[in-house]
Amino acid sequence: MVKRSRIVAFFLLVLLIGSTMGVTAKDILHNIKLGLDLQGGFEVLYEVHPAKKGQKIDKEVLASTAEALDKRINVLGVSEPSIQIEGTNRIRVQLAGVKDQNKAREILSTQANLTFRDVNDKLMMDGSDLKQGGAKQTFDEQGKPSVSLTLKSADKFAKVTKEISSKPYGTNLLVIWLDFEEGKDSFKNESAKKEPKYLSAPTVNQVFNQNTVSIVGNFTVEEAQELSSLLNAGSLPVKLKEVYSSSVGAQFGEKALNDTVYAGIIGIALIYLFMLFYYRFPGFIACISLSIYIYLILLIFDWMNGVLTLPGIAAIILGVGMAVDANIITYERIKEELKVGKSIKSAFQAGEKNAFTSILDSNLTTILTAGVLFFYGNSSVKGFATMLIISILMSFLTAVYGSRLMLGLWVHSGIFKKKPSWFGVKKSDIHDLKENVDTLDLPTRFDKLDFANNRKKFFSISGILLLAGLIILIVMRLNLSIDFSNGTRVEVMSNTPLTNEVVTKAFNKQGLETDDIVISGDKNQRAVARLVTVLSKDQVAKLKTDFKAEFGTEPSVSTVSPTVGKELAKNAVIALIIASIGIIIYVSIRFELSMAIAAIASLLHDAFFMVAFFSITRLEVDLTFIAAVLTIIGYSINDTIVTFDRMRENMHKKKRLKTPADIAEVLNVSIRQTLTRSLNTVLTVLVTVIVLIIFGSESIRNFSIALFVGLMAGVYSSICIAGPLWYILKVRELKKKGVIKTVKEKKKYSDQPQV
Repeated sequence: MVKRSRIVAFFLLVLLIGSTMGVTAKDILHNIKLGLDLQGGFEVLYEVHPAKKGQKIDKEVLASTAEALDKRINVLGVSEPSIQIEGTNRIRVQLAGVKDQNKAREILSTQANLTFRDVNDKLMMDGSDLKQGGAKQTFDEQGKPSVSLTLKSADKFAKVTKEISSKPYGTNLLVIWLDFEEGKDSFKNESAKKEPKYLSAPTVNQVFNQNTVSIVGNFTVEEAQELSSLLNAGSLPVKLKEVYSSSVGAQFGEKALNDTVYAGIIGIALIYLFMLFYYRFPGFIACISLSIYIYLILLIFDWMNGVLTLPGIAAIILGVGMAVDANIITYERIKEELKVGKSIKSAFQAGEKNAFTSILDSNLTTILTAGVLFFYGNSSVKGFATMLIISILMSFLTAVYGSRLMLGLWVHSGIFKKKPSWFGVKKSDIHDLKENVDTLDLPTRFDKLDFANNRKKFFSISGILLLAGLIILIVMRLNLSIDFSNGTRVEVMSNTPLTNEVVTKAFNKQGLETDDIVISGDKNQRAVARLVTVLSKDQVAKLKTDFKAEFGTEPSVSTVSPTVGKELAKNAVIALIIASIGIIIYVSIRFELSMAIAAIASLLHDAFFMVAFFSITRLEVDLTFIAAVLTIIGYSINDTIVTFDRMRENMHKKKRLKTPADIAEVLNVSIRQTLTRSLNTVLTVLVTVIVLIIFGSESIRNFSIALFVGLMAGVYSSICIAGPLWYILKVRELKKKGVIKTVKEKKKYSDQPQV
């Protein structure tokens, strides 16, 4: 009898969730903050140095510096800046959406130390004598823009003007400086220049017994307003040195956002079609849960007040593949239970139960690698890791509990009774329950494949490829980006086709040389150039202004100092080591040490394969490459854990392994049973990655290629390296023990008294 109430409950649930998503989705998308790479903006990492001899850089000094920077950012009118103190002497500032990046850079780094000096550079007064908020933009008697200063003490100003006015004519000048540098600046040198560094040098003929002074220079109204705002914000208590900076033009951000979202829509649509075609009705349920999953990710990210970056969008798209994986594992287990003769209800319950541990273990190991990525990555990589962690948690919630709830309503309604075809199972494949057929005995389309006996072939193939990769890596080395070395990276977008000659000529006008120019994009309208020198802020400002005038759009410019480059490389290696150690510990506890060793060997195989591929192709290795390597480690261990989980289950069914043939049977049967799931999972993820490569932003193209190569290597190593290596380790264990007990036997107690 069909219980229609459960079907009605399903439609009411979907209607409720769907209407909630429809009503709130627009506001959520509107509220999510976009990162620099999606809307343009400016990021800089400052190293904090003492402004005076003997000054110590402690937490209080860093906090006051961050507060002073925040006041300056208010001058720029940026609504939601990000100022973070990093380590013991660094401050990172991110200004998304700032329009005038050159102005932002200047205002942030200007120390704004106001001083009043005589012609011999003797200090008479400084910024501490200025009344708080005492700077105002005004106009002088001739209507020229000026800055009016209100001082704390009229008496002190009277003493200063008395001393200056008593000097001979021509030397009775009160020189007003901004950021005077001892030993470097002097009035004598600057006075001979057309545009001197000092702000103003008025003649003082009398004593001024007042607390106001006016700075009159060649100001525009905007410059005078900016100077007054800067003085009111206060001087910085330290000196700041740029060690890393990145600026993204608004046009780059808008194009990157549009391209990646478009790629995401195509990729997700293809996954939906695959699930519907291959898994029938459960695939339809999976599509609903995947839609809820995407909504929940964006909702939680909005609640977290997170900043969405380009790698973050890639993490959402890849997270769909993770969510599909959990559904595929469950549906494959349900199909197996149906084939041994169980009813729809029994198969559903058994499939859900057996799939749970596999999904849990695989998700936890992936979260482990994402967590390591978060702690050791830079800002954009942190965004990717954050989104990946949220994606994994939400995929677990929606795929395990959401799909179970919705599919369970239909199953328990009785509508599918004696209709296994709705789950993609043919009646001819179903055994009678009386036959007592175990899932171990079920035939698969891969029964002819012998993974244990072919282990030497697999190891030989991998050995040859890895050796060739090692030789190529030693000879050619990696094409490291400025992230891991140092220098400047300039990305140019033009309204007309670009050539190497045109771009080279533009750099030569700046007095810069580069022979590393890559032309790409639609109709060759994009160029990326790398310089070995680290450009100063003035050079960057001039380059951005001139290139915008020549090419029509403002270029994106990134600079990395040698110190930061070494640190990023060091952190990348540490991240890989910690992730590997964490996986060994987890797999050893949840499974066994031999499986942990096999898993790590396959992961190192994947990571090195990606490195060798990038060495051969000469693709640039940047920070997103490290994110890709760690992501692949997460995906590869996910795949390996699913296989190991089935091996553990099949070992428990055997209870004892007495011969190498028993171990080989466990290995072969387990891989054959999970191979469909492995191929389907990697196929769905590969679809999204291929779409990202073809339609996504060029800014993450290398990242997408790294994922593609890693996924191919990952599915191969999970099947052909990890499993066979476990077989070898297990055979050695068998030789030592004679018999391997896979289930702890309960002790038998006798009622007879012991003698």
